[in-house]
Amino acid sequence: MKPAKPARIVFLDRDTMPADISLRPFAFCHELVEFGATKPEEVAGRIADADIVITNKAPVRLAELTSAPKLRLIAIAATGSDVVDIHACARRGVAVSNIRGYAVNTVPEHTFALILALRRSLIAYRDSVRAGRWAESGQFCYFDHPINDLSGATLGIIGDGALGRAVADIGRAFGMRTLFSSYKGVSGMGPLYTPFEDVLHQSDVITLHAPLMPQTRSMIAAPEFAQMQRRPILVNTARGGLVDEVALGQALRSGQIAGAGFDVATVEPPPADHPLMQLVGLPNFILTPHVAWASREAVQSLVDQLVDNVEGFWSGSPKNIVAAAP
Repeated sequence: MKPAKPARIVFLDRDTMPADISLRPFAFCHELVEFGATKPEEVAGRIADADIVITNKAPVRLAELTSAPKLRLIAIAATGSDVVDIHACARRGVAVSNIRGYAVNTVPEHTFALILALRRSLIAYRDSVRAGRWAESGQFCYFDHPINDLSGATLGIIGDGALGRAVADIGRAFGMRTLFSSYKGVSGMGPLYTPFEDVLHQSDVITLHAPLMPQTRSMIAAPEFAQMQRRPILVNTARGGLVDEVALGQALRSGQIAGAGFDVATVEPPPADHPLMQLVGLPNFILTPHVAWASREAVQSLVDQLVDNVEGFWSGSPKNIVAAAP
């Protein structure tokens, strides 16, 4: 009997995973082709003969799908699925899987690292010490930057998935009052939810844990900043695009908000003239390079689940399949 032809698996952007994270071999006959990175214009050529495509950030849209007649599965090495045209895949019979539940510790911990650093002005004080301000002060301490406790403050969480709930648990441990809101314009969510506008009004800290969709794009913009009566800290470890970045700069500089901590941007990496890059010199703004998800433990869990998704699909037991919205 002629042996089965190996399934061709193409990993478009292996360098989005640390080199020391192990990707265990797939438990079926296969040929794995790995590219460190793939530019959008290179995708079509690289997936033309693929049975399975793995991508983290390399986009796979309708034009690329038409070049891949054998393609059966796109395995996204992330939770967000906006990098793939889900509807076009559904029309062409291509399954799409994603990663779920791997970041329930790493993202909430990074979120609170940003919150604590901003509420206690850690970066501003660190920089001032390095610049000689402590020596100049002539006393045991100085009070150039605000310091506020978390206990008794109100934490507004937009998005109530596993990450939002984990953030709420940490907030409660600090003695914070927690409010959950759905997305802007969504109502009738029940008594456990606080209307979006009320969260803006009442919160001392607002943290975003929502997917990027048409209805969530720029859900925090100039009108929303104007409603933030308590001058909160705004944290975004979710997706670039949830916040109007130009309006964010205006809100920071005008004092509408007390600070902001972002791990994501609309363009990654952001160029030098990007709105967020124009804010990195401010003492009350922290920008980290999309690493909230990237604890060693979380990344290994992600990679293991990625292999499980591919193996499950190939064996006829697909898991974590992303359904196209109606």
